Amino acid sequence: MARRNNAAGWPPPAGTGPEVCGLCGRAVPSLTEHHLVPRSQGRRRGLKEADLPTVMLCPACHKYLHATFSNHELETEYSSLPALLGHEGVQKFVAWIRKQPATKAVRVR
Repeated sequence: MARRNNAAGWPPPAGTGPEVCGLCGRAVPSLTEHHLVPRSQGRRRGLKEADLPTVMLCPACHKYLHATFSNHELETEYSSLPALLGHEGVQKFVAWIRKQPATKAVRVR
């Protein structure tokens, strides 16, 4: 009997190491691009989308940030990685998410 192909794609094939989240540092199968200054706020400043600073985050961290902070807060107070990591709620979330497997679906409230 032939073996089935691993359709999930995780773990990644040898030689193509997993990508690492910029916030929690976990190796995950895919990352999403988070604009440190939200696109809507950057356009108001007259900046082009390509000029806005970004960081690659795992889906769980990305969802958490947008569920926790408004676009105005992200623009004015948390527009850098050190500023985000300085927030107590983010620190607690990152400490928790680092213990979770990369393939676990995380529900953010």
